[in-house]
Amino acid sequence: MKFIDEAKIEVIAGDGGNGVASFCREKFRPFGGPDGGDGGKGGSIIAVADRNINTLVDFRFSKMHKAKNGENGRGADCYGKGADDIFLRMPVGTLIIDNNDGEIVADLTEHGQQVLIAKGGDGGWGNIHFKSSTNRAPRQKSEGKEGERRELRLELKVLADVGLLGMPNAGKSTFISAVSNARPKIADYPFTTLHPNLGVVRVSHEKSFVIADIPGLIEGASDGAGLGIQFLRHLQRTRLLLHIVDLAPFDNVDPVKEAKAIVKELKKYDESLFDKPRWLVLNKLDMVPEDERKSRVKDFVKRFGWKGPVFEISALTREGCADLIVEIYDYLALQRQAETRSEETQMVEEARGIESIDPDDPRFKIID
Repeated sequence: MKFIDEAKIEVIAGDGGNGVASFCREKFRPFGGPDGGDGGKGGSIIAVADRNINTLVDFRFSKMHKAKNGENGRGADCYGKGADDIFLRMPVGTLIIDNNDGEIVADLTEHGQQVLIAKGGDGGWGNIHFKSSTNRAPRQKSEGKEGERRELRLELKVLADVGLLGMPNAGKSTFISAVSNARPKIADYPFTTLHPNLGVVRVSHEKSFVIADIPGLIEGASDGAGLGIQFLRHLQRTRLLLHIVDLAPFDNVDPVKEAKAIVKELKKYDESLFDKPRWLVLNKLDMVPEDERKSRVKDFVKRFGWKGPVFEISALTREGCADLIVEIYDYLALQRQAETRSEETQMVEEARGIESIDPDDPRFKIID
């Protein structure tokens, strides 16, 4: 199946049925009064997050989704039938954006999450609702309301804990295949990865995390060069980025220059993505003589000006990979614990009615 992570669709909710003005005319009730029923509700369109779907390919070829209108009301107090809602199943991680004003309509982040994206029109009232002590034979009725009509843009951002960054042929696909259940295409030429790959990394029976690999970036990617820039959105939900560097390139290019180019493109694309926690992973150490490894790593870190965590691995021989995934899991576990404590604290404060303290509030100034 072709990986599709963007699509444009049009959704049209159903119109509500019209109310009716009718009067009861039975044999023994010649003046039975108004009995016009209401119109039925138009069908709505609802987006549903489904973890069993991993691409937007269905919406690339089916662009219009229209719900049915509600039925009109009838006499004898008969109400029109409401139309059925339409449920559009989308991958978890889909961002739904209004194509006209850029407003975010929904962000599907959990399996089973349902969001109303086009509301069906309400049915009109029949004349039964307009009767009163002074208006015993009302002839008023109301028309059904129109359903919403929207043009939407769908963007899929995969949900992963860790994202891989690097130049083409840096060994990202080899790394994800070595540590997870993913089996991407691997070859000795650049741009073998043409779409994002997800893999589940199992540290133990009950400990795991999800890792995402995207096509490699090249210099000028933010201006349209290469493939990677269009897939960078898939790294925006990650908690940690691994910057994988080929320490022994075949074409004798400077790995420091390539690494700086990646960082530059990342910052030009999105500042928030640039500010994410990022670890440096120096790959292909098996191709570097053992007596040169320490000096080459030290030289790279010094010229790159890196002050964060550094890991030395060989994805091909899996040297250093086990230690790296344990470190990643421990880091993610600490992050989740911190987020849980923060949510619990916020819930307690809200329950007690405690507002956040403004340091500039004169009530909290220390008076000498």
